Order: sequence, then structure tokens, then C-alpha cells
Amino acid sequence: MAGLDPITLCDLLRVAGAPDFDRWQEQIRHTGGCADPIHLRGWTITKDRVTGETLHHYTTEGEPGGRLRVACGNRRASRCPACAWTYAGDTYHLIRAGLAGDDRRDIPTTVRDHPRVFATLTAPSFGPVHNRPDHGACRCGTQHTPDDPALGTALTPENYDYAGAVLFNNHAGDLWQRFTTRLRREIAARAGITQRKLADTACLSYAKVAEFQKRGAIHFHAVIRLDGPDGPDSMPPSWASVDLLADAIRAAARHPYTAASVPAADDQPARTFRWGTQLDVRPVTAFGDGSDITEQAVASYVAKYATKAAETTGTLDRRIGELAELNRHGVPDHARRLITACWTLDPLYPDRRLWAWAHMLGFRGHFSSKSRQFSTTLGALRQARADYRAAEERQAHGIDDRAPGSVLVLADWQYAGHGHTPGESVLAATIAAGIRTNRETAREALADRPERDSQGGWDG
Repeated sequence: MAGLDPITLCDLLRVAGAPDFDRWQEQIRHTGGCADPIHLRGWTITKDRVTGETLHHYTTEGEPGGRLRVACGNRRASRCPACAWTYAGDTYHLIRAGLAGDDRRDIPTTVRDHPRVFATLTAPSFGPVHNRPDHGACRCGTQHTPDDPALGTALTPENYDYAGAVLFNNHAGDLWQRFTTRLRREIAARAGITQRKLADTACLSYAKVAEFQKRGAIHFHAVIRLDGPDGPDSMPPSWASVDLLADAIRAAARHPYTAASVPAADDQPARTFRWGTQLDVRPVTAFGDGSDITEQAVASYVAKYATKAAETTGTLDRRIGELAELNRHGVPDHARRLITACWTLDPLYPDRRLWAWAHMLGFRGHFSSKSRQFSTTLGALRQARADYRAAEERQAHGIDDRAPGSVLVLADWQYAGHGHTPGESVLAATIAAGIRTNRETAREALADRPERDSQGGWDG
């Protein structure tokens, strides 16, 4: 524990020396090492519905501090790495089930035979920025290192369109909605049928995640699949192919319909936003064929960005109350200018709530979303995990043989705070690191087994 300040070290020793330390550790392990657990006070009683016999009784009165700690569930890695890692794992399984199928989640493995691509839609240019081109140096004459903080920042800030950048972010969700609508039209046109007839013969399924580029502009990574009319359970029509899907995506992204118009306001000109010229569409291939765009690689990539947001550009990971906060938190100049643009533009476009979303550099859309029939849901994955833990508890309490509906559960829970003391934070981070190391070791051991199939696992 070298390097800890005296206050944290003293608190750590206090926690570790407490008589209920073992139980505190057990609680934190149950949360996965959550960095900001929710504290609850209360009780629960399980009774036989017919006889009224008490089968199990639990109260927090005997817990450390009289509280039960449960995971916060925050998806942001900047807020809680432990819960974000769980969220990323769920996202991985959701995406991979939509690409390779999963019998446990009622997604047939035949989806592997459906046309599917991995597409990236980017933002347009708002001015030259420092970058690392494939050949030669940046326009500034420097060969930047990968971790150079100058990357993504404006070459000439006074000429960079910061207002346009945050307005694009703010309308990116509208662009995506228009893109998916137009994509169905483009697919129907290439199949030689009407859009109404398309619904009777094929179904478009997708899942997407947003990512902030270093310059602070949003772009979307999307897994897009063509199914039969009944979704993943039905084979797509004979005319459906990867090439047709890819061509329709390119056409939809560039079609005038997908543009979003922003009216002029005060000193701001009228703008029309379209996707950037850097559009990437690649077929998704099966595991082990030598390609780097495999089901597992795509699922891992999407899962990786599902836990990140605008804080990767230097902004804050929470809503900003006033501009003075930028100084207190040392927000870098490029992100500061984007946030200031949100402040300046907010009264000009009140319906867009730019200041409320300034910490996201104006972006207010769904960070991660999917169509209904692409795959399972995060809710279903969480429920499966909750059901598994509930079954473990019933077994531990000796009531797992009771018929469903024969028991009655009464409970009373109250919020009692959240978070850790400084010493608890250090210990919780150590527990989280240990849990993750154990899981990764187990996964590597499974990967080395010769009978390992192509299902793989979350490698985030």
C-alpha cells in the first residue's frame, strides 16, 4: 500500500482491523468490487404461504455499519470499473448472440448464414486537427506519438467550427433514425420490390454503439443483419446478400434524406448535417477463418466502447453546473471550447438542451441501442443472472425444493447512502482486480483446452 496518503492509510487500517471486516469483504465481493455501492437498510422474511412458517429471515442489523451494499450498476468505466466490466460483458454476449446465435437465448445459430456487416458512420470535418496519418507527419509537421494529448485538437482553434461540432453531436441521433429508415428503402429498391413488400419478405436488424473520436465528434459502430420476415428464426430471401446490404448502407448514408437541417439563429448560420465521407462497411465472418472482422472481434469491439463516453476526450463524466467547473477540474482547451459552445448555443436552440448535455459535448441520443429482433436484451441477461443468484440463495437456505408459488416473501428496504470511505475504496479496488484476474485466468485456461469450440468468451 505504498504511496497512500496518511488519511487513507489510517482509514484502511481501521477497516481491515474491524471485527466485521470479513463480512464487509464478502459484501464487496458480491458486488464485484463495485467502486460506488448502494447502501440499503432493511429486512426480508420468507414464509410458507400455506402454514405461515418462517423459512428464512434476514436483516441488515448485524451487517457492517448496519447496511447491505449492492452494486451501483453504472456502465461508465470512469465511474465504476467493476460494474462497467459486467456491463461490457453483457453487451458482448448480446452482440455475439446476434451474430453467431445462442440457443440459451432463443437465437438460432443459423443467423451466421444471414447477410451481416460491421459498419462505421463518422462525423464530417469541422476543421483540421492534429492526427497521425498513415504516411508522413501531421500537417503541423510533427509525427505525433499515439498518446500525444495534442491528437484530435484543432490545428487553428480560432478557425475550428466548435458550434458545428456540438450541433452535429446533438443531431446524431436524428441522423441515425433517418439512416435506418432510408436503409430499408435502399434495400427494397435493390431487391426490386416496394418497401411494404420488403416487410413481408425480410427484416432489418441492427445493434449500434456510439464512440467519441479524439476530436470530440460522435460516430457510430453498427452491426447490421438481414433476416427473413420473422426475424432471426427465418432465412432471408434469395436476393439478400452481403454485397446488396453493404451497397444499400453506402447509398443510405449518402442520401439527402438522411441529412438533418438546423435553422439559422442569431449569429449562427443555417446548417445541414450529413455523415462524414469516411464510411466503413465490412462483412462479418465466422470465427477462425483468418479475418480480423470476426463475430468475436466485433462483439468485443462494441462491448469495449459501450462503457466509454465523452470523458475520453477530456470532458467530465457528469452534468456540468457552471463553466467555472472546467477550471477546477482542469478540462483541456479543446474540450473546454466544445463545452463553451454548448453554453453559448443553448439559448439559441432551447429545444435541443445543449447545456444539459454539455458534458457529452452536445450528444443526447441513445449511446447503445438495438432493433427489437437483433438479439436478446440487457434486461434478460441481468434477469438470468439474478435468477441464478436467487437459486443459489434458496439452495443455501434449504428452500430450493419448495414448489413455485408456495412461498411468500415480505421485505422492507430503505436507501442509506452510497460509496466508500477512502480506505474502503482502496480495498474494494484490490478486490475488483482480484476478481477480474481470476476470471481472466479461468478464461485463458478454457481457451487452451483442445476441445474448445468457437464460442469464445468476453475478452474485454
